[in-house]
Amino acid sequence: MHVTVRLFARLREIAGAAELSRQLPDDATAGDAWNALAMEYPGLADYARSVSCAVNETYSRFTTRLHDGDEVAFLPPVSGG
Repeated sequence: MHVTVRLFARLREIAGAAELSRQLPDDATAGDAWNALAMEYPGLADYARSVSCAVNETYSRFTTRLHDGDEVAFLPPVSGG
């Protein structure tokens, strides 16, 4: 399946792009997409325990199954006030 991956803040800087297109197996989850990116961009692995995700603009769990054409976004923790 084909998915669009969006990255924000520091994650975008590590990957060098705000948006990526990726082919994933038909039964892939948001977590599978994250793991594939972390293998491609090892600096992302530092955020594995703190990153959150959204599928099609809805906050989701990493166990959420993806479908062809989905957009999955990964967001690092934010701070400030």
